[in-house]
Amino acid sequence: MDIITVEHLKKEFEYYRKADGLKGSMKNLFRRETLTKEAVKDISFRVKKGEILALLGPNGAGKTTTLKVLSGILFPTAGRVEIDGFIPWERKNAFKRRFSIVMGQKNQLWWDLPASDSFYLNKCIFDVDDGEYRKTVEELAELLDVKDLMNVQVRRLSLGERMKMEILASLIHRPRILFLDEPTIGLDILSQQKIRDFLRYYNEQTKTTIILTSHYMRDIEELCSRAVIINQGQLVYDGQLADLGHLMGDSKLLTLMGTRNLKKEQLAPYGRVRELAGARAVLEVPRPALKETASAILSTLPVQDFTVTDIPLEESIALMFQKEVTTV
Repeated sequence: MDIITVEHLKKEFEYYRKADGLKGSMKNLFRRETLTKEAVKDISFRVKKGEILALLGPNGAGKTTTLKVLSGILFPTAGRVEIDGFIPWERKNAFKRRFSIVMGQKNQLWWDLPASDSFYLNKCIFDVDDGEYRKTVEELAELLDVKDLMNVQVRRLSLGERMKMEILASLIHRPRILFLDEPTIGLDILSQQKIRDFLRYYNEQTKTTIILTSHYMRDIEELCSRAVIINQGQLVYDGQLADLGHLMGDSKLLTLMGTRNLKKEQLAPYGRVRELAGARAVLEVPRPALKETASAILSTLPVQDFTVTDIPLEESIALMFQKEVTTV
């Protein structure tokens, strides 16, 4: 069952171009040149209940704008959006209880107060029952491993600890939908992994629907099976992550380790040489020809070992970023 429906969403911003110098400033007092920025251009997609969807795109693609429209922070220029039966920008109290949004570059916690004070404030805002509030905080603090930090001023916490507290605060009222805008940005590898593990477990236990934006491919690969990719405000892909490789050529990487240095002219007949460093080489080979190619290489070249891997997901996504029209 679809819990989020987005149809032909558009969002435009007006801004003004200022001429240089004092003369230009005086001119702007009487007449300003108005320009329009199309942040989101006619995108449509649906999200099923309990799904974790990756919303991807390069910087400036329109990801954050889309999340702000879905959460009711911004009004769209055109289009239809329905979130669990509500229109976001009507901002009904019942709708506000259905979702939370966490933005990796913005804080919702009070900087000079312990995180527990901000949690209690959220509890009062959403009118959460005392018993339910204590149970939720204890459970999530245990899962996020922050029980000993609840009464420490937020400004004294590390970046990873603060992000865990931000996520905990967003879940006080047990929302059905969670929007995460780069929640692991700037975090170390261990903190990233702990947050991924928590989100995966929380989704499995509560069936909370999550829309995630991130530039870290590990976040996407470990948490999401489906991606919506936008570029310059336009939808360029909506489908399974596993299908991206097929869409971009359906090739495999064949990594060779020779008994002596390999030469490019030896390897070129078998595929596209992507890397070559002494006795190690990486070839891009079409999937249908993989078995035949590997057999031919082993029988004709001085190769003692080889491995077969998929083309990295980030390469397929980077190629999708270059597209400017809808391909679905």
